[in-house]
Amino acid sequence: MIVSNPTVASHYLATVEQTLTAIGCKVDSVLIPDGEQYKNLDSLNLIFTALLEKNHNRDSVLIALGGGVIGDVAGYAAASYQRGIRFIQIPTTLLAQVDSSVGGKTAVNHPLGKNMIGAFYQPISVIVDTNTLKTLPKREVSAGLAEVIKYGAIFDIQFFEWLEQHIDDLVALEQSALEYCIQRCCQLKADVVARDETEKGDRALLNLGHTFGHAIEAHLGYGNWLHGEAVAVGMLEAAALSHILGDLTEQDVARLEKLIARATLPTISPDGMMPEEYLPYMWRDKKVLSGQLRLILLKSLGTAYVTAQATETQVLDAIRRFTQS
Repeated sequence: MIVSNPTVASHYLATVEQTLTAIGCKVDSVLIPDGEQYKNLDSLNLIFTALLEKNHNRDSVLIALGGGVIGDVAGYAAASYQRGIRFIQIPTTLLAQVDSSVGGKTAVNHPLGKNMIGAFYQPISVIVDTNTLKTLPKREVSAGLAEVIKYGAIFDIQFFEWLEQHIDDLVALEQSALEYCIQRCCQLKADVVARDETEKGDRALLNLGHTFGHAIEAHLGYGNWLHGEAVAVGMLEAAALSHILGDLTEQDVARLEKLIARATLPTISPDGMMPEEYLPYMWRDKKVLSGQLRLILLKSLGTAYVTAQATETQVLDAIRRFTQS
């Protein structure tokens, strides 16, 4: 069964259905509404209902055809239906191709927090076709570039420097730059997931900017800012906190801010969101352990670490640096 949304389905569903039918597969499909606000239990139940109505069993395969929302919801449905059926990702957004389709994180949101209901469940295959990016709105391309920049910031200074040279090519969807970028991001993520599939160690570093960013998404209401837009501002707030704690230089904070701006991403928090409004969401973050707020910060560009040493005052000061005046 193929899971998609009306927007993606209008471009690609018929092609995928025809390809599968031609090799003898029986194909059903179910569409869920388009947008982060529909990454919820209602959409999950739509998939379960379709699977049951079509009498799917443990031999069935669920195919996620779409962006990160489709991949996360369909993946969690696959992990849960009859205690697990096979699952394939066909990501159609840049963010999904470089990040969310790789590594087996699946989830739906709860009104009180993002990705709070989910499972680690690996797809049997991830199929990336960069041609799908040609129908992607420019805003979605930029949102994907936030996760691309993240990989350079946390793991690979050479890749970060390559991005400083080629970010304009990526915004323009230049093919050779895209291919290298997607391959490098997937390799970096696959390497860390192989070491730490269930996020007990290094995999947590992939969450740079996400504790701040998830607070933005939850406060505004899911879908008002794209995930990558919120992560972009979150990375800057994490960088500011890294500088406050004596690690990241002011010059490197400025380099990160410049690269994010060149990717046509926001560099300040949403209008009207006060620093103190971040904290209730941040304290619900999955990385909070034993009453300590654990954050992913930067020792330098290309090197990240986890710390619980930042005070709330320092966190608020970091947020203020990138807050609307």
